[in-house]
Amino acid sequence: MKSALFNAHIAGIGTYIPEKILTNFDLEKIVDTSDQWILERTGIRERHIASAEQAASDLGVIAAQRALDDAGLTINDMDLIITTTVTPDMLFPSTACIIQEKLGNHTIPAFDLNAACAAFIYGLVTGTQFIATGTYRNILLICTEALSSVTNWKDRSTCVLLADGAGAVVLQRGDSSGGVLGYTLGADGRGGLNLYQPAGGSRMPATLETVQNDLHFLRMNGQEIYKFAVRNMVETAKETMNKAGLNASDVDLFIPHQANARIIEGISKRLEFPQEKVVITIDKYGNNSSATIPLAMNDALKAGRIKKDSVLLLVGFGAGLTWGGLALKWTKTTP
Repeated sequence: MKSALFNAHIAGIGTYIPEKILTNFDLEKIVDTSDQWILERTGIRERHIASAEQAASDLGVIAAQRALDDAGLTINDMDLIITTTVTPDMLFPSTACIIQEKLGNHTIPAFDLNAACAAFIYGLVTGTQFIATGTYRNILLICTEALSSVTNWKDRSTCVLLADGAGAVVLQRGDSSGGVLGYTLGADGRGGLNLYQPAGGSRMPATLETVQNDLHFLRMNGQEIYKFAVRNMVETAKETMNKAGLNASDVDLFIPHQANARIIEGISKRLEFPQEKVVITIDKYGNNSSATIPLAMNDALKAGRIKKDSVLLLVGFGAGLTWGGLALKWTKTTP
């Protein structure tokens, strides 16, 4: 990383959340739960749900255009599109190609990347490699999730968590210092069945039986995911800071994947990050998988919590099991 020819900087960011809001009180009418139960166990008050007409690409294209506008660029300035999602419009073609077509440039290379909730980190690291070697100058990274499409609304352990939304960034080549400072990626396939969607792939193609048995919905072992997340994210954060040459005191903001408020609080406490250094948005957005970190980052920007030269530490974990951490210095001038 230190020998890279070029640094990768975030030049623009954009997000989109659907207009429909589903509150905890709304969920009380759908499943056996309560506002108090959800708040105490997750920290979530409400979440946004896509309309029946909206697929992942529809959410992603809006966030992408907003990121381009924020960077002062157009789709014709982009050299590559990377899209992360666990809820693609269809198995193929890729959602990245569908978004490329909607944005109006039909020559840019585009591909999907699936690392579940850790995919924003995986996408940033992947884009950084193309930029560091001088292969590309501008990369559009889009994280878009329509998790309501794989939610079992009869399962209160998962339906209270999941939500829809999209976030996008323009990753740009820069000669100046800052930008991406260091990163860590990891995976452990032994935990794959702790968070998965059983049917719909080649292992278990769609049949009348798979539909009747709710096998196309997300399934999660919440206890195992909780233990994995707290333990693993602390280690990942420390390793990422070490690779970036940072101490905890150098970090201005800690922006973790928004899976559960109790997980975030546990990680932050072990890392000794005070509350004012931690970004939490799960209360109003829920868990949007790979889109949670860009959504949280954009909120922090709007609130004035990120300024030029702010040092950010991002960590994510998800199905796979996958995880990643990335440290960056914010070099974009903020309003």
